[in-house]
Amino acid sequence: MCFLSSSFLPFLLYFDEVNALHQSQFSSSALNWVSRLNFKGLFEIFSIIFKREQIALPTESSEDLRFQTLKPRESDGNVSNSSEREHSVEQEINMACDQNRALLKVFMYDLPPEFHFGLLGWKGSVNQTWPDVDNPSRVPRYPGGLNLQHSMEYWLTLDLLASKNAKAGRPCTVIRVQNSSQADIIFVPFFSSLSYNRHSKTQGEGQVSVNKMLQDRLVRFLRGRKEWKRAGGKNHLIVAHHPNSLLDARRNLASAMLVLADFGRYPVELANIKKDIIAPYKHLVGTIPKAESPSYEERSTLVYFQGAIYRKDGGVIRQELYYLLKDEKDVHFAFGSIGGNGVNQASQGMSTSKFCLNIAGDTPSSNRLFDAVVSHCVPVIISDEIELPYEDVLDYSEFSLFVRAADAIKKGYLLNLLHSIKREEWIKMWERLKEITHHYEYQYPSRPGDAVDMIWQEVARKISSIQFNSHRKNRYNRSQLLVKTN
Repeated sequence: MCFLSSSFLPFLLYFDEVNALHQSQFSSSALNWVSRLNFKGLFEIFSIIFKREQIALPTESSEDLRFQTLKPRESDGNVSNSSEREHSVEQEINMACDQNRALLKVFMYDLPPEFHFGLLGWKGSVNQTWPDVDNPSRVPRYPGGLNLQHSMEYWLTLDLLASKNAKAGRPCTVIRVQNSSQADIIFVPFFSSLSYNRHSKTQGEGQVSVNKMLQDRLVRFLRGRKEWKRAGGKNHLIVAHHPNSLLDARRNLASAMLVLADFGRYPVELANIKKDIIAPYKHLVGTIPKAESPSYEERSTLVYFQGAIYRKDGGVIRQELYYLLKDEKDVHFAFGSIGGNGVNQASQGMSTSKFCLNIAGDTPSSNRLFDAVVSHCVPVIISDEIELPYEDVLDYSEFSLFVRAADAIKKGYLLNLLHSIKREEWIKMWERLKEITHHYEYQYPSRPGDAVDMIWQEVARKISSIQFNSHRKNRYNRSQLLVKTN
C-alpha cells in the first residue's frame, strides 16, 4: 500500500481554485420522496433479494485488502415474493438516477486528490481529480486493520461518484449535482480519519504534520467559499468519524453537519444530536449469513467480552466488570486486540455467545457493538452516554439490552439479568438482529438499506428538521419588514 511520501509534500502547497459556481441554497426536495414512497414501501425495497453481485471490502484485518464478490443477501422482511414485484424494483435500481427521482441532491467539492484518494496513494493523470469508479478493479483500496472502522467518508464519496452510473445498480437515494444552488447539502470529501491515522506525526522538529496542514488549508478554502458564507456552513456535510479527526479544525467547521461515531470528545456547542449524524463503525469481523447463524443451543457461552480492559475516563467500568465477572461460569471476559489472530478469535467468540458486552471505553462507542450485530450476538450496552446510528427509525431495544453503568457494577446484577432472559425472548432478539444486519454493511456499490444508504437517508431527515426550524423562525419576518418600511 502506497501513501504520501516526502516527495509528495510539495503538492500540498498547491491548491487549485475550484470553478466558481452559483450560490448555494437549501431546497425542499429532501421531502419530495414522501409523496412518492411511503415508509412501508421503502422498507419493502430494502428487503428485496438483489441477484446482482456486490463489490465490498473484506472485513479481515489485512493491510493487503482486495475487492471481493459477496453472495446476495436473503430476504430481510415480510415482502411479497412475486417475480413481478422483484422485477419492478430491480428495474428501478437499474435506471440511471436523476434529480427528479433522488431523495437527496448533493454538491461535492472537487478538492485536490491529496484530501481524499491521494491519501490512499492514488495518483491520477494530469488534472484528474477522481479515480475511475466504474471499474471496481481501479478503485483505490482502503487500508485495513483499525483504519477500516472509520472509513465512512470513503464509502460516501464512492457512492456520490457512482450516483449517475446506471450500471452500478445502487439505490437512487442520493445524486451528485454539479450546481451548488440545486443542492440540498454540500459534501466535503476530506478523508479526515485516514489523515489522522496515517499523517498526524510531524516530519521533524518545528515541522507541521501533513494532517494539520490539510486541515488548515481546508478551513481557509471552505470559509472563503460563497457556498459556506451563504448559510454559515450549516448546509455542509463533513465526516469526522475518528474521535481525534479534524481536531485542529473542528471549532472553525462546527456549524456544518458532522458525521461522527459519538459525541464523546466534542463539547455540546460543537456537536450534538440536533444537527449531526451518528454513523456505525465498519465492523471488523465477518458477517454471519442468516441461514448459518448459530442457534440458542449452539451458543455455549452466556456472555462475551474481549478487548482492552484498562481504560481511562468513562472506561474505568471495564476494569470493575472484569473483576466481577472473570471467574464466573459461562462468561468470557478477557484482554484482546486485533493483532495476531484477534479478529478471528473475536468472530468465533461472538458467534458462539448469546450476549456480547459493549462497555464504554475512552469514548462512549466502539466497533465492538457492530461486530456483535453482524455476529447475531445480542448486544448488552453499558454506556450511559452512547448515541446510536439511525435511532430515529430503529428501536434498539428490540435487539439489544441496555444496562446503566451504576447497575452493571452491582455484584450479581448483570448475570441475574442475563439469566432471566428466557430462550423465547432471546430468539426474538436474535431474529430481529438477522433482519437489521444489512443496515450496518458498508459496500460498493451501495444497496438499499445498507449503511451508506441509511446515512444518506439520515442526512435527508436532518435537513428536513433544519428547514422546519428555519421556516418557523421566518414566520414573522415579512410582516416585521413591512412594518419597518411603512
